[in-house]
Amino acid sequence: MHADQPVEQERLDKVVVEIDQQLEDAKDAYAQAHSETRAVEGNYIANTSINTFEVDDAMETNAEIQQQRNIVARVTETENIMRKTVDTLTMLRPSPYFGRVDIDEEGDQESLYIGLASVQDKSGDFLVYDWRAPISGIYYNGTLGKVSYPTPMGEQDAELLKKRQFTIADAKIVNMFDTNETVGDEMLQYALGQQNDLTMRNIVATIQQEQNQIIRDTTSDLLVVQGVAGSGKTSAILQRIAFLLFHAREELNSDQIVLFSPNRLFSSYIADVLPSLGERNMRQVTLAEFFSARLQGLQVQTLFERYEAGQNTVSDASLQVREVLEDATILDALTAFVEQLTPTTLRFDNIYFEDDVFFSKEAMTLLFAEFSSNYSVRERIQMTQKRLMERLNNRIDGLVDEDWVLEALNNLDDQQYRDLLGDELAEQVAEEEEMGDAIDVAAKRYLEREFQVVDDALYNMHFFDIYNQYGDFLAYMANQRPAEAEWWLSKRDRFLRELEYHRIDLEDAAPMLFLRDLITGGGTNKSMFYVFVDEMQDYTMAQLLYLKHAFPAAKFTVLGDAEQALFREVETPAALLAKYTAAFKATKPNLITLNKAYRSTQEIMDFAKALLPDGDNIMAFTRPGGKPALYITDTTGVADELWRQVDVLRQDHNTVAILTKTQPEAEAVYRMLRKYPEKFQLLQASDRTRTSNLVVMPIYLAKGLEFDAVIGYDVSQTNYPDSEATGLLYTLASRAMHALTLISVGPVSSLIRQVQDTLEIHAFGE
Repeated sequence: MHADQPVEQERLDKVVVEIDQQLEDAKDAYAQAHSETRAVEGNYIANTSINTFEVDDAMETNAEIQQQRNIVARVTETENIMRKTVDTLTMLRPSPYFGRVDIDEEGDQESLYIGLASVQDKSGDFLVYDWRAPISGIYYNGTLGKVSYPTPMGEQDAELLKKRQFTIADAKIVNMFDTNETVGDEMLQYALGQQNDLTMRNIVATIQQEQNQIIRDTTSDLLVVQGVAGSGKTSAILQRIAFLLFHAREELNSDQIVLFSPNRLFSSYIADVLPSLGERNMRQVTLAEFFSARLQGLQVQTLFERYEAGQNTVSDASLQVREVLEDATILDALTAFVEQLTPTTLRFDNIYFEDDVFFSKEAMTLLFAEFSSNYSVRERIQMTQKRLMERLNNRIDGLVDEDWVLEALNNLDDQQYRDLLGDELAEQVAEEEEMGDAIDVAAKRYLEREFQVVDDALYNMHFFDIYNQYGDFLAYMANQRPAEAEWWLSKRDRFLRELEYHRIDLEDAAPMLFLRDLITGGGTNKSMFYVFVDEMQDYTMAQLLYLKHAFPAAKFTVLGDAEQALFREVETPAALLAKYTAAFKATKPNLITLNKAYRSTQEIMDFAKALLPDGDNIMAFTRPGGKPALYITDTTGVADELWRQVDVLRQDHNTVAILTKTQPEAEAVYRMLRKYPEKFQLLQASDRTRTSNLVVMPIYLAKGLEFDAVIGYDVSQTNYPDSEATGLLYTLASRAMHALTLISVGPVSSLIRQVQDTLEIHAFGE
């Protein structure tokens, strides 16, 4: 026991008493606010039940309604604040803080305690400082001696006298020690030695200096994080989001941040991190989901579907066409294509109303041709849109006095009439001096609702046929690259064929969306302030450029590990930064490299590192464990071997994952284990949650995840024949925290045979 532990426990007890008192007060205030909100909402409902169609009462009623709305908004905000206060204090109570720093500022010495959120006593003195507060940076970045931290007045100098770390559970100090490091080895060993569960934990108590640089970067418009497997890059990014929300509380909320996750399962895995820090989750989406949302009605191929399909034969021609479509230069080709479009080559589509053509594509072509070619294609199509909307409005105005419209209005009951007009328009109608004017207003609103489908089609430019236009672009590429003409025409045919089934290949999504936006001028969302892209090595430049186009006001953070590039060649961090900086036109780019792996034991990382040509650049945290084990069997004995190894690993480990090369292979393994006493979960790309501690899944779905123990299934020469499989094996190995077992069905892969000295081999043969 540390000599100061009794004194520190006494201080902790006092903090807990203060938290308990504040928590009790907050619960009372929340209950009162909740009761007031319910009462005000009830009053609002009563007031809005007043008949708003009596002319004499309409103005007074609407004023009362607006007043009630303001009151509801105010009390609801108060209730939300109190609820968050209760949640924060409840979260803090078991472990109010994890660190302490003693500083000297010009002879004034002070002890600062660092935790997940700030706590002040009745006099306003800080009992606990939020880990995101500027002064808390000393805990993460400072070593004993001269330090500084940012203030509104500039950098403040101080002397760091002591850095102390705590492990606290149920308001009791379990362990504490002094260190000169960011986070001492003892604390890291304790944290990393814990058993894994179904969701990621926050790493606030163990943030390293290099991770802290990522978290507190508020200036870079492009932050590139190259981190080796298990370096904590994803955790650091989630902490970064929490920091940004704290740093810019008044200007930024969670809805203005979007994270592109590698798969749906990963989104679920990280879902608890931000709530554990008292913040609401940012938006999360996979790339395929994002593309599918923008291409309504089309199912966009996922990266994993492409990978599975690619296990069969993919022609060199297809791969070369794909390479062009996914390169940054495709934007230049698209721009050139758009510039040469004419009224006869621009594709329009009919707009229908009740199965009849409302606006024909032939009429649109003629209308588009009326505008001067001095205007760009984008300007002319926007003019066409405006003119079509004018024609729709003229059509509506011409129908206002039609008998069938007046009859339809007469058939509406009071509620339907109210729903048609709404509060604001109801007031307007009530003020009309002539009943005829009121009927005209109601009739126009009725017709606008009837023709809403046409208005929506015009507003969203559904009169532009992007699908056939993109097919024309592929044919255009055939003309531009005559040596490859056959390949491009074959690609066009495949695109149109897949379109019949409402499907689209992944490589077509970004170029087609670019093409649509170049022509229509749409596709941008300026409300997003930060965009995070995880597993950047699996994104093409065309895809990343489209994300930049889609979110022009956002600062970008892209993170990943070039060594885990399952689907493309490895690139150096410096090359990645240069490429991204040029493409994004970044003025303040920043590259942070994380070379230290914390997830896995020393022995597991020794094996994983040995697989890589530049593995020596990876530093493993010195947490000892057993060597990875290799078992070589055959098709007749593999099921029994699987059972044996699961039995062994389950004795000491909470979570066990069996990782396969492909989905069909995962399904085969799952069938082998269907009678195992414990239930395994077979995970697929469509799955959003992990419900079992025992899982079977293809390697590519395990990106970003970690497990206590991993079994790598069938690491044979047949399955992993050459260096192209290096990334797969490295990813497989680096998912394991405490134990790694490899099973080969037949002769083991030469990639593994080359590093066999890092393994404990229980059988070996050809």
